[in-house]
Amino acid sequence: MDYRDLGVTPVVSAQANSTPLGGCTLSDGVIAAMGSAARSHVDMDELWRAAGEFLAVVTGAADACPVTGAAAGMAIAVAACVAGTDPLRVRQLPDPGDRPNEVVLQKGHSISYGGAPITQMIALGGGRTVEVGAVNETLPSHVAGAITARTAALVYVTSTTHAIHRRGVPLTELVAIGRTHGVPVIVDAAGESDLRAWVAAGADLVIYSGPKMLGAPTSGFICGSAGLVAACRAQYLGIARPMKVGKENLMGLLQAVREYTDVPEAERSAAQHARMAALAARLGELPGLSARVTQDESGRPIHRVTLTVDPAAAGLGAAELAAAMTAGDPAIHLRDFKLHLGVLEVDPRALSTDGEEAVVRRLAELLPERGAARTVAGAAR
Repeated sequence: MDYRDLGVTPVVSAQANSTPLGGCTLSDGVIAAMGSAARSHVDMDELWRAAGEFLAVVTGAADACPVTGAAAGMAIAVAACVAGTDPLRVRQLPDPGDRPNEVVLQKGHSISYGGAPITQMIALGGGRTVEVGAVNETLPSHVAGAITARTAALVYVTSTTHAIHRRGVPLTELVAIGRTHGVPVIVDAAGESDLRAWVAAGADLVIYSGPKMLGAPTSGFICGSAGLVAACRAQYLGIARPMKVGKENLMGLLQAVREYTDVPEAERSAAQHARMAALAARLGELPGLSARVTQDESGRPIHRVTLTVDPAAAGLGAAELAAAMTAGDPAIHLRDFKLHLGVLEVDPRALSTDGEEAVVRRLAELLPERGAARTVAGAAR
């Protein structure tokens, strides 16, 4: 059975490994690892602990715990800080009882997970969010002043795409505040490329997504201090039960992490840049499009093709072009975070060679005839 058997139109994702578009496509090695796992039974507790040891080595943490994704990771991490490993308290969540349960969050970090607010994930773990500061400015004094005897954790979101870091409290200062007051720091590093930096910076728990950068199936993991990771595992007798990771996805995650760490970051970045430069050269020939390669604004080693749309020359604006791209078969989704500036982007992380050709072909069809003829001729050369 495939998607078309269900009347579902396939999608080409040029907007990165996006949960609404099915996460990521998987390597042959990851698919093989998942298939192998599906053929036999295993003691899941033993597998989980072995997986934690493997991920701990990779991240430089004391221990790690697999989860189904970053949103689940946030709920579980908060639950670990609220209930610890006490079986009774674990079973009472999301009711925290008399335990400290306030979670301090910079207002600019109050993101959503594909529409589900981070505050709701915190609440699932028994936490009560205390937002501090303003969207465009949070001071260390705002964070420190919000800490009381009821504070269970401080939360930091690394994403520069979704969270606002301008004039916010950086992680180094947040960790220092947490140390001063004896409060653990949870970091949402869902889409980060560096698997060691956040633990090394002093975070007590760090959450990663499997699909976003690592090329894994729906999954993720929390790494950090031994005591808090043990508390994360304890939540699988409570609120984490419906968030459990199956053996197939877990082995797919571990294989994806192995493949990811086997390639030096500089090598991966250079290959991606060369690939996007070649694509930009082709797309730049289309009328109404200015194409160039840009690096992710956060400094992550992600190189995209940035397309600036000139409505007069293209015959349609950026919003119309994006809508037309998704209306075809297959539907092609461009990265549209800068749509208000008349800018679209092609992100390579979820894009195969066939997907690149689909992007070029569709843009050539939608833009004026002379551009299509030139692009086809260029591809033939």
